[in-house]
Amino acid sequence: MHAIVLERYGGPEVLTRAECADPQPGDGEVLVELRAAALNWHDCLVRQGRYPYALPRIIGSDGAGVRRDTGEEVIIAPSLNWGDDERVPGPEHELLGDLRDGTYAELVAIPEQNLRPKPAGWTFAEAAALPLAGLTAHRALFARGQVRAGETVLVLGAGGGVAGIGIALARMAGARVLVTTSSAANLEHARELGAEAGVLYTDAAWPERVRELAGPAGIDVAFDSVGSTWNDALGALRPGGRLVCFGATAGASCEVDVRRFYFSQQTILGTTLGSPADLSALLRLLDADRDWRPTIDRVLPLDRAGEAHALMEARAHTGKIVLAM
Repeated sequence: MHAIVLERYGGPEVLTRAECADPQPGDGEVLVELRAAALNWHDCLVRQGRYPYALPRIIGSDGAGVRRDTGEEVIIAPSLNWGDDERVPGPEHELLGDLRDGTYAELVAIPEQNLRPKPAGWTFAEAAALPLAGLTAHRALFARGQVRAGETVLVLGAGGGVAGIGIALARMAGARVLVTTSSAANLEHARELGAEAGVLYTDAAWPERVRELAGPAGIDVAFDSVGSTWNDALGALRPGGRLVCFGATAGASCEVDVRRFYFSQQTILGTTLGSPADLSALLRLLDADRDWRPTIDRVLPLDRAGEAHALMEARAHTGKIVLAM
């Protein structure tokens, strides 16, 4: 099979096309003929050596294709070995493309329990763009944040793929969505995805602006991948509100006003990825809104993976970048 093989860490140029032996499925696994693989920021971090896994490696977590044994069109849940406790992943949990070869290839061996039918009417590119970002957003909003219809959700840093899907999912569930973002263009894009309104986080007074937009009921849930904004996010939340964090893109530490936090009876919840059961729940939600699709910036051939990574690192895209086989 043809694949993009990471043989050394470095810039986008280290992603090279190679001829590899077909993967051999183990017990409980099936072979999927991939039609599309979507990029995630995690792919760039692996390529850069931020996670020093054994090389060579075929990276990539998101994919969609055809089961070789049955011919069924499927999408892949990239969260492997979740374990038996839906509350938290087990010690053997891993992300596809880290410790085992991933989706930047024509074939991938994957546990059968990690496959779900491709949504009816979706292209392979659209299906490949969903799993990792969709799983992360759905688990953060519902399994952890317990978002309910009628509540108000604040999406912090509404420019990334998870944030964009989070806006759409929250709206599907009947929540009102406000956002913070870096530019007027990103704010307009967030409105197109379903956000009601938002503010620029470049304004130092953004928590106050958000509270004004929220009105007397306040913000019920803050959906945060930024990390360093915890104190401001908690300040924007109503008493009893929930802060759900799934990333630390702007820094892994921050200071929090602890007294304000406990007097306000607020909750901070951590989350990451999601289980195959979370993917099933996500697909059920999407089944109720069959017109929605993930936003795709562009589709490139597999052998242009390096170019795709360069675009992602330059932030020169809106929506997912997808590789086609």
